[in-house]
Formats: sequence, structure tokens, C-alpha cells
Amino acid sequence: MSIAERRCREKQALRENILNTAWQIVRDEGWQSLSIRKIADAIEYSVPVIYDHFENKEAILMEFGKQGFELIIKKMLAAKNQTRDPEEQLKAIANAYWSFAFKHKEYYQLMWGMNIPCCGMERCIPERFDFKDLIMGPMNSIIERSNNQTVKACIKYHTFWSILHGLISIKMIAPPDDSLEVNKMVMEDAIEGFIKNLSS
Repeated sequence: MSIAERRCREKQALRENILNTAWQIVRDEGWQSLSIRKIADAIEYSVPVIYDHFENKEAILMEFGKQGFELIIKKMLAAKNQTRDPEEQLKAIANAYWSFAFKHKEYYQLMWGMNIPCCGMERCIPERFDFKDLIMGPMNSIIERSNNQTVKACIKYHTFWSILHGLISIKMIAPPDDSLEVNKMVMEDAIEGFIKNLSS
């Protein structure tokens, strides 16, 4: 291995160490506790070393936001591909989205800027278009099948997302004894009503 190759591997390994350490801090203490200084102290390097790999804290957040969108798109796509019926696809997508939010709470909070002082990830990361297209596909199929010329697909997309995100946000700030299962049933009922309205 050449010196250049070894240095490249060492640089990549350090970058991964920075991200892994940052993620551990987030898991242990929350997004508000993450700082360049805390990462540097944890990996026992100086602050300038972190800046050699990431321009600032926001660059680290963007990296995690990208990872979050890639993961949720993968989950939603897998759910969608389980059926060819567009109505069932929307239900599957909604369930996958709900499941992701609570299994990957740290990602979800970052992606949608929940209590995190950074730009909204959905506006800053190109993967947001894949996210939207994944939902719009079956939605457009239902609208075309209903032949309802008054339905505006873009508005319906935002309605669909608002139902999911709104219910998830409520649950995330609800008291610990609030039932996740009941909240999920409310979500499923709301999506069922949304799809009936969409296809009428």
C-alpha cells in the first residue's frame, strides 16, 4: 500500500470515528448536547482536526440527515413494493413511516427540525425529492382512477404528510404512559379516511 493510500484510509477512518462518536453523543444526550468540542474531547483529538473533516457542526448534521432520508426511503420503498394496489401502497408507506419515526427517533427529529436549531433537512437534502415521489406515485394512481378533476395532487401530498407528521409529533411530546398502539390506530384510521376521500 502506498503512503497516499494509507493516508486516505486513515482520513476516512477518522471521519467515520467522528460520525460514530457524534452519533453516540446524540443517543446518550440528545441533539442539543452535540458540539464540535464535545466530539473532539471524546475522540481525544484537537478541535481543528474535526474541522479538517467537517466545515462545522451543521455539516455533521447534514450528513446524519442524509443518512436518515436514505434509510426512511429504503423502508418506505420496501413497504410499497409488497403490493401493487395503490391504496394498499399508501397504507404500507404510512405504516413504514410511522415505524421509522419511533425506531429511529434521533434521525426523525433531525430530518424534520424538531427542537434542533438547523435548517429543515427536507429543504436541504436532495433525497427529499425521492421521498416525495415515493408517496406521489400511488397517490396519483388513485386520483387518476377516480377521474376527479378537482383533486390537486400536490395539496393531497402535503395533507398526507401532515397527518403522519402531526400525529407522530403529538406522540413524541406526549406523556410516557400515552399508548403508542392507540396512537397508531388513530393514524391508520386517519389514513383510511384520507384514501377514501382521495378516491371518491
